[in-house]
Amino acid sequence: MIEGEPEAQSGEDRLIARYFRPLATHPGAFGLLDDAATITPPPGSDVVLKADAVVGGVHFFPDDPPDTIAKKALRVNLSDLAAKGAGPAGFLLSLALPQTLGGDWLEAFARGLGEDAEAYRCPLMGGDTDRTPGPVTISIAAFGILPCGTMVRRSGARPGDLVVVTGTIGDAALGLLVRRDPDTAMRWRLEHRQRDHLIERYLLPRPRNAIAEALRQYATAAMDVSDGLVGDLGKLCVASGMVADIEVARVPLSDAARQAVASDPSLVDTALTGGDDYEVVATVAAGAKDALMAAAEAAGVALTQIGTIRSGRPGVRFLDHAGKPMLFNKPSFSHF
Repeated sequence: MIEGEPEAQSGEDRLIARYFRPLATHPGAFGLLDDAATITPPPGSDVVLKADAVVGGVHFFPDDPPDTIAKKALRVNLSDLAAKGAGPAGFLLSLALPQTLGGDWLEAFARGLGEDAEAYRCPLMGGDTDRTPGPVTISIAAFGILPCGTMVRRSGARPGDLVVVTGTIGDAALGLLVRRDPDTAMRWRLEHRQRDHLIERYLLPRPRNAIAEALRQYATAAMDVSDGLVGDLGKLCVASGMVADIEVARVPLSDAARQAVASDPSLVDTALTGGDDYEVVATVAAGAKDALMAAAEAAGVALTQIGTIRSGRPGVRFLDHAGKPMLFNKPSFSHF
């Protein structure tokens, strides 16, 4: 029983009041005391909607720190909002918990979620909590705001556009391999800092919300890279009815990923198709490239040109160092 709360409260009510009410700072959340919440967008604005879930044993290890699990659950949604050019406005949380998880886990989870909700200015608006006999399941629906009709879609790429990508590719997929088998770090001759970098990139995505407005202003098409660069860029090209020619040598890799690939060249496939990057791949008209690059630099986000868009049968070609198309056994991560 929480001091000052009425005895009529259920255990679920007390859980929400203790761990999650402090995160509901938006006035439209009504302190999580109502059945729903409200968001009033500014005049002339659209609300962008996004929902994504993470499941224990699928998207994170059961013994991962609860605060990083919470942050990952929110950030994978924020990444999509960034790619659409939207600023975060709030989120709903649905949380299914096994009986075995106690207050310490929930306290750390709520702390991590609250830190990111504040950092990204994306307050909790409501949600639901349940018990489950299965693994921890966290589903978040996030909301973003942008001027009417300006959302950056997958379908806007045009012939002559340039393909750009934020950050580095492949770190999280390689980090997952290290997390599963720590000996891989030794086989790849990684330094401790390189090993830690890969694992951290798997644990904590870095959504590129800092350049959401620049993407909205300059990008012709964009999407976040969650299921692997090869597969996700392929989806963008199909939606746009275009072909992308990508030079693999130009795809940005961290020094840790470069060292891993140097030790085992087959890992380039993992880096390009493994997923969990949560970077943004976008297309931009050649004349707008410099403006987008300058905006990204001002925001502290690395942006690299990796290829071009042309007419043809929709799809994507990744060209190796000799200019020959690469073939991938599994171009994209898929749950099914």
